[in-house]
Amino acid sequence: MLITLEGPEGSGKTSQVPPLAEFLTGMGCDVLTTREPGGTPISDQIRRVLVSMENQALHPRTEILLFLAARAQLVEQVIKPALADGKIVLCDRFGDSTLAYQGYGHGLDLGTLRSMLAFATDGLQPDLTLLLDVPVEIGLARKKKDNEWNRLDAYALNFHQRVRLGYHQLAEEEPGRWRVIDATQPKDQVQQAMRNAITAALDEKKRNQDPRH
Repeated sequence: MLITLEGPEGSGKTSQVPPLAEFLTGMGCDVLTTREPGGTPISDQIRRVLVSMENQALHPRTEILLFLAARAQLVEQVIKPALADGKIVLCDRFGDSTLAYQGYGHGLDLGTLRSMLAFATDGLQPDLTLLLDVPVEIGLARKKKDNEWNRLDAYALNFHQRVRLGYHQLAEEEPGRWRVIDATQPKDQVQQAMRNAITAALDEKKRNQDPRH
């Protein structure tokens, strides 16, 4: 089962992954955690190019191709083998980030991006996507406070607002896959909401696999 975490900058996704994995492991699940861009030696090299403040001249088309290259490597080298082994994969960002950031944020054609995504992921889609939603100003303030500022954070405020709206649009289009979580809540409440969403999804999957249903 592929579970992805999405959200605007400063939504707190990354810090929520370890306790979420620990919870699932405690339930008896075999869990693998990874992130985008990154997750493999090749993808991590691409990540350094993408986040470096030295690369502010990076064109949006170049940006999308780099993200897709990192994703293709991650899917083939890490995610697909883990899913084949029956593991639950928790991925900090995935294809929806491309639609939100490069599509809604930069204004690139969504149809073209979806085709490119299908090629990069070999058609792999998440089973469940958790959107940790936070107002843009709050999220960016968190990033500055934590000294985690990078090239993507430095985009204009209205870019980040378009990204957030894009996420909500994507969630509305596929309500069966997305769960929107208020990430302005205390961290433990956000974690509990994530656990509840995943537990419900796992229960539904078991019911669907039960021949008696």
